[in-house]
Amino acid sequence: MRRNERLLSLRSRELVAKLLTTTATRFVNEFEIKEDFVLFRSMQVVSLTLVSWIPLMGYAYAQDITLGSRTNAVDQIQISKVDHSSWNELLNKYVDSDGMVNYTAWKANAEDTRMLDQYLLRLSKVNPRGTQEDMLAFWINAYNAVTIKGILREYPTSSIRNHTARFVGYNIWKNLKLTVANKQYSLDDIEHQVLRKMGEPRIHFAIVCASIGCPRLLNEAYVPDRLDHQLTKNAKSFFADQTKFQFDAKRQRFHISPILKWFAEDFGSSQSAQLKAISTYLPDAAAMEMASMGKGSVSYLEYDWGLNDQKK
Repeated sequence: MRRNERLLSLRSRELVAKLLTTTATRFVNEFEIKEDFVLFRSMQVVSLTLVSWIPLMGYAYAQDITLGSRTNAVDQIQISKVDHSSWNELLNKYVDSDGMVNYTAWKANAEDTRMLDQYLLRLSKVNPRGTQEDMLAFWINAYNAVTIKGILREYPTSSIRNHTARFVGYNIWKNLKLTVANKQYSLDDIEHQVLRKMGEPRIHFAIVCASIGCPRLLNEAYVPDRLDHQLTKNAKSFFADQTKFQFDAKRQRFHISPILKWFAEDFGSSQSAQLKAISTYLPDAAAMEMASMGKGSVSYLEYDWGLNDQKK
C-alpha cells in the first residue's frame, strides 16, 4: 500500500533520468510513452535487447499544494496552547456517530470551509514540541483535518484512491502539505515520520484516510487531557465493527483489518505480541482471552476504499 509507494525515491528518479540520457546517446531505436511507463527497444544496447518496461519516476511532477503559512519563530504558538475548538465544532456538525462525513453540506457552506482553512492556518503557527499527549493530539488532528481539506477540494469523489497517483500526477498523501513551524509535512510525513515514531500504536485507530475501511472519524477533536480515553474509545469501536474484526472461536481464528498487517510492527515484533497488544480492545471475552495469550491464527479482511461519505 502506501509503504510501497514510498520506494519511488528521488534517487530512483535520478537513476531513471541517467538511463534516459545514456540510452538517447546510444541511438535507441524506439521510444514511446504508454500510460505510466516508458517502453525502450534498442538493438545497439545489449542490456535493452529485450523489451523492458521501466517506471518513469519523474515524467510528470505534480505541484505541491501547501496549506498554512510560514511564521517567525518568535510568533509561534506553544503546542500546549493550541485551540482545537473550531475543529471540534466542525466535526460535531458534519460527522455522525459512525464517523461518516457530510461532505456535500460541508463543501456547500463557505463559512465552515473558511473555518477549516483558519484552523489549518492556526496549526501552521504552532511549535510542535511538547508533551507526548500534546504532540499526539496535535498531529492526529492535523492529519485528519488535512485529509478532510483534501477531500473537500476534490469532492464529489467516490474514493481517496482516485487522488493517489503512483507515478504521474497528484497524490493527496504526498503533494498536499501542511506547513508547521516553517516545515512542510505531507500526510505521509505526518503518519510515518511523526506519529508512528511516537510509539503509540493506537494512532492507527485515530487517523482517518477518508475511507470506510479506516477507523471511524471521531466527531470531536482529540485533546491532550482526554487523549488516552479517546484513543481507547476509538480502538474499541474499531474492533466492534464486524467489517474490521471477526473471531471464529471454534477454529481459534482472528479475521482482522489489513491495517494490522500493514503496520504490524507497530503492535509488536511477532504475531503473538501483536495479538496481545490488541487484546484489551476486543469485543468479546473469548476473543480477548485467546488474544491475551497470543494464540490463534490470523487472516485479513478486505479493505474498503470507498469514501466515508454520509451520502452512501
